[in-house]
Amino acid sequence: MGRRNEHTRDELREISLQAAEQLVAAHGLAGLSARKVVACIGYTVGSLYMVFRNLDDLIIQMNERTLDRLYGALASALAHRPPPSTAIRVLAQAYLDFASTQTNGWLALYEHRMPEEQPMPDSFTERVTRIFELVQQNLALLCPHRSGQDIALAARALWSGIHGVCMLNLDRKLENIGGHPMQEVADSLLDNYLAGFVASK
Repeated sequence: MGRRNEHTRDELREISLQAAEQLVAAHGLAGLSARKVVACIGYTVGSLYMVFRNLDDLIIQMNERTLDRLYGALASALAHRPPPSTAIRVLAQAYLDFASTQTNGWLALYEHRMPEEQPMPDSFTERVTRIFELVQQNLALLCPHRSGQDIALAARALWSGIHGVCMLNLDRKLENIGGHPMQEVADSLLDNYLAGFVASK
């Protein structure tokens, strides 16, 4: 890895984020620190903080890249424009697959906490919003009689359930409390929630 003056500011940012992603993939968010990042890239902590405000800033930018990859996986799953009820299931499956294959990066989205006085940046919130919009768009097509407020709430409620299935699966809690596989639990959640949402006025 190059030393100081061998990379532009943008290049240093990129190799730092790549190193952070590799550390998190191997060891989880708890295994990430500024000193470990600079040890990977051959720079000093001071150099790192010329590119990032602090470690939280680095983690946020890393997590935004994870959100971009997640959005790409979800959008790709809809490339063949399936009907709305199928699309929602396809999105859920893509989310489950992402959580299962990029587990530590996915977990870092939820494990990282900003200091209480600092809100998440708009760039992060916008990325989360556009993921929910994929679900909302298909729920709106499935249930055109429901209000936008109902659709937005349903998207968050449904995805909270899918997220919970992912978390329980990672903790192996699904096996311990009845032996039902993740896919079976997710399918049951989707079938029953969507049936009730479509039927209610």
